[in-house]
Amino acid sequence: MRLGKTRAFSELQSHYLFADKFGRPAKGNDKPWPPRTGLRPWGGKGKVEGLVGYARRNFMVPIPHFNSWEEFNAHLEVQCRKRRERRLRGHTETIGERFERDRAAMLPLPATPYEACEKITVRVTSLSLVRYRGNDYSVPTEYGHRQVLVKGYVHEVVIACASEVIARHKRSYERETVVFDPLHYLALLEQKTRALDQAAPLAGWKLPDCFAELRRLLEARLKKHGSREYVQVLRLMETFDLSEVSHAIEDALQLGTISFDAVRHLMLCRIERRPPRLDMQNYPHLPLPQVHTTQAADYMSLLVEVCA
Repeated sequence: MRLGKTRAFSELQSHYLFADKFGRPAKGNDKPWPPRTGLRPWGGKGKVEGLVGYARRNFMVPIPHFNSWEEFNAHLEVQCRKRRERRLRGHTETIGERFERDRAAMLPLPATPYEACEKITVRVTSLSLVRYRGNDYSVPTEYGHRQVLVKGYVHEVVIACASEVIARHKRSYERETVVFDPLHYLALLEQKTRALDQAAPLAGWKLPDCFAELRRLLEARLKKHGSREYVQVLRLMETFDLSEVSHAIEDALQLGTISFDAVRHLMLCRIERRPPRLDMQNYPHLPLPQVHTTQAADYMSLLVEVCA
């Protein structure tokens, strides 16, 4: 009995240009490839399932632990490449050499891989959220009420508007949950700083201790404007990594230059590997250094000390 093809499978088939031949239930000797291709058959469903079991026993025992699917796939690729170098019993060529002979009869792979995901079009809500499979995912506030394309992968949800990717989230398999990215709401909070402590997207956002110290000093010196400058510092993470912004804040705290401009300047200097040049007129709260004019006689006293 031939199984019906889904839309996703039809897209996969048209992308890689292969002919399908589904195996029949309880028919372990069905060949996965038809003889007309000229390629050697794999030996039926039983052998394919046996290779799956081999990969599980040899590549995933003990149970591996990785931080992401990308790391796991990289591990599997390394193991598969090692196995290509093996020479099985009864063969004079390695698995890789035998595969290269089969590859000569195959079509080349497309220039871009197939996007193995579900695609739906939805409208962003007034809260800058889009719903996918019973869960809500955030997008930047500037895209409110606009049509976007949601791509649901196994491990992540990617949201695009026109040709631009505007949000990426780790996919949630819970129900009725809201997945926020705090960076998506900082542009709005910059205008409404009083909501900084009550904003739901920022709840549970763990930042290094230097961020809290910077905010305390900014608000102590600038009051309401200090909160706005703190949000501006947070918005630096829209472009730069958390570690880069953290190092810049630590440098600013050490120098006593507590402002958004100073943090941004110190961060750019660290990235570009150049010494910082801070204009002290922008920091009137700091004591100005007292430098006396050097006299020629001062050098003579130095010579006397050296000679002595």
